[in-house]
Amino acid sequence: MTKMKSDTWVFTGSCPSQLGTVDVVTRFMAESGNYVDEIHSFDDRVQRQFFLRIEFTPNDSEFSVEQFNAEFAKRATLFDMKWDLSPSSKKERVAILVSKFDHCLNDLLFRVRTGQLHIEVPVIISNHPDLEPLAKWHNIPYYHLPITPDTKLAQEQQILALLKDYDIDLTVLARYMQVLSPDMCRQLDGKAINIHHSLLPGFKGARPYHQAWEKGVKMVGATAHYVNNDLDEGPIITQGIQPVDHAHYPEDLISKGQDIERITLFNAVRYHVEKRVFLSGKRTVVFSN
Repeated sequence: MTKMKSDTWVFTGSCPSQLGTVDVVTRFMAESGNYVDEIHSFDDRVQRQFFLRIEFTPNDSEFSVEQFNAEFAKRATLFDMKWDLSPSSKKERVAILVSKFDHCLNDLLFRVRTGQLHIEVPVIISNHPDLEPLAKWHNIPYYHLPITPDTKLAQEQQILALLKDYDIDLTVLARYMQVLSPDMCRQLDGKAINIHHSLLPGFKGARPYHQAWEKGVKMVGATAHYVNNDLDEGPIITQGIQPVDHAHYPEDLISKGQDIERITLFNAVRYHVEKRVFLSGKRTVVFSN
């Protein structure tokens, strides 16, 4: 993966589908002295919505966001375009929620430490104490918030308070084995990513990989999606699959499944923080690189 240069900016925009949407942005970039390094666009014919992402380098060392927005607004109004501008050097603040499985948490923290994932992780929250040593090794505050059916709503309020206290931009459920309440889902709408196994047919409940082995599945996979009130049915960001056969026992399926979960969640988080994901109805437009 090529890391973004510290002096680049990311422009994201969307507007109703119409002629000239790419031209109005790229022409403005050229006339204002901004060099386009990368560009992606997509026209959703069903939603009649156009999406655009541009990574650019200003030639002017005194580049001003306020001036850019003020000048571009004169042209964007004609297209009813909504846009956002952010420096690629900015690190989003990401909270990680986890239960007992450590593979996704460990992978994300490793990628942060090695520079593969351009984020800050100021807090880890769990309903179990098991992974606190891992958080301590990374010098990240770890909050153990136990949960029971009677304390669920109160525990969620504690989580939301921590997200506010730590000024969190994105929440990642890295195998956090709890179903969020409708109110929690509403407050995290578009700002939380979940990962779960994707097995066909769908095996729910305890020991899904053992259930899958008993049925002789021929592939294992994972899905990363935005959290909403439809259990495991939020807008999909990334997916991964790997073939298996009769020679794979339950422990083999678990191992392969966890590998896929790691890379699938990593890519979903990376695409989100790099502003590569757009919501289009109940679907996503993802400009992967």
